[in-house]
Amino acid sequence: MGLCVAGALGLSACVSGEVAAAPVAVAIVDLESVPDYVAPPVAQLEAKTVRIYDAPEADQGVAVDIDFFYALDNTVIGKYRRDTGQLVARFTAPHKGLIRHMNSCYARDEKLWCANSNYSLVPMGSSIEVFDAVSMAHVETHSLGMMDEGSLTWFDDIDGGRIAGFAHYSGNGGVPFKDSTYSSVVTFDKEWRRTGGWLFPDGVIKRMAPHAASGGAIGPDGLLYVLGHDLPEMYVLARPRMGPTMIHVATIKLGVGGQAFSFAPGEGRTIFAIDRAGGKVSEIALPDVALNTPDAQPFTRKVP
Repeated sequence: MGLCVAGALGLSACVSGEVAAAPVAVAIVDLESVPDYVAPPVAQLEAKTVRIYDAPEADQGVAVDIDFFYALDNTVIGKYRRDTGQLVARFTAPHKGLIRHMNSCYARDEKLWCANSNYSLVPMGSSIEVFDAVSMAHVETHSLGMMDEGSLTWFDDIDGGRIAGFAHYSGNGGVPFKDSTYSSVVTFDKEWRRTGGWLFPDGVIKRMAPHAASGGAIGPDGLLYVLGHDLPEMYVLARPRMGPTMIHVATIKLGVGGQAFSFAPGEGRTIFAIDRAGGKVSEIALPDVALNTPDAQPFTRKVP
């Protein structure tokens, strides 16, 4: 049992049978000498195009599953065989109608999950549209309505919920009080309730300006891969160890421009992307990406 003695000022000191630990010496640091943060170097890599298909619908993006790819143009989706490139089915809806600007889709469980917005109208409104990948019939919708985050351009599964990209635009389709620098990434639960989010690094925002990320997906390494609107390059982003801004770890040179893309399920680092100028879909092998700083961490592994 220890002994406690009260002092004159109401303070007390206790002595126990244990030996007190020696105080830890703390170095005195001149706070003005603490250096500014320096972002890690961005790796410059190059992808390899494996195969090119003709697909006139390939204007906004492409989704892919084991046997088919799905080329997308706003309100039209063409379903093609991967082995032959043959068109086998198509969904069509009137232009500028109930759906207006399906920007990206991904294929899972014999369904297509698509990000739709009312671009280039304001105020911005967004919805998720779901299609039967076998029949290409529209089967489900979920409206996000108007959101301060901007216009939904892509989303993916993550940690039992979802990760999504929202765009603001400098110019057409934008609002005067928020330019493209306000574009961001947001996480949701399965009921589309917001759970978190991150900002894009300045260097990536500038490369995508005056638009934003048109396509995005979590890769097999748990990192976030995004494509802008026009440039033939992909940006690889990591979750920051601290803070709200993602870390740019690599830029991958592609043989196609921006827009939405998809990882081929179960095929590692293979993606399908589009060349909107030529109405083409490309199968592309991405190089490996290394994390060179403990500040940059994977988001997670994609939900199967």
